[in-house]
Amino acid sequence: MSNLTNAKSSRKSKVNLLPQEIRDQLHALLRSGSMHQKDILEAVNQMIDEAGLPEDAKLSRTGFNRFAKKFETIGERIRQSREVAEVWTAKLGEAPTSDVGKLLQEFVRTMAFETSMKMMDAAEEEDAEPISPKALGQLALVVQRIEAAAMSSIKVEKEIRSAFAIEAADKAVKVAKTAGLTKDAVELLKREILGIA
Repeated sequence: MSNLTNAKSSRKSKVNLLPQEIRDQLHALLRSGSMHQKDILEAVNQMIDEAGLPEDAKLSRTGFNRFAKKFETIGERIRQSREVAEVWTAKLGEAPTSDVGKLLQEFVRTMAFETSMKMMDAAEEEDAEPISPKALGQLALVVQRIEAAAMSSIKVEKEIRSAFAIEAADKAVKVAKTAGLTKDAVELLKREILGIA
């Protein structure tokens, strides 16, 4: 990779270099949807002038359009995530607890995968910064915790099944003895039931 490419990949976007107050107003204007992008660009560049920032701090049309598109994409993903969460929240009351846990684990796995893909995509963009070690560490920790929760769920489920099988076998033995089965038949029945667990 050439030095020019390295310089481009470590350079922040002009929007990210703006003062927080201007960025907040830009975000509010984009979220409101009440203005055309051309008008928002003019308003932001006017704010840059009024703040006394240098001329090269002004946003270009293409740079602004790229930022607005990315902003809208992120907003759409947030809206979709909220809709999915609402649907699943409504349905979770009907599912058994272990199914809810499995569903949530799978949901978090999917989110972790999508996040890692987005991080990789973002790192490949022209003016993107490399993925930070902290972000990678946090993602790895999420994956580790998901897998630990899955293993814990499997262990608890096995323990519950085993306890149920022992209880069922004990009851079956009592019923079999009361019904007059031979000792060998009772033991065979008990081993068969416990073999299921």
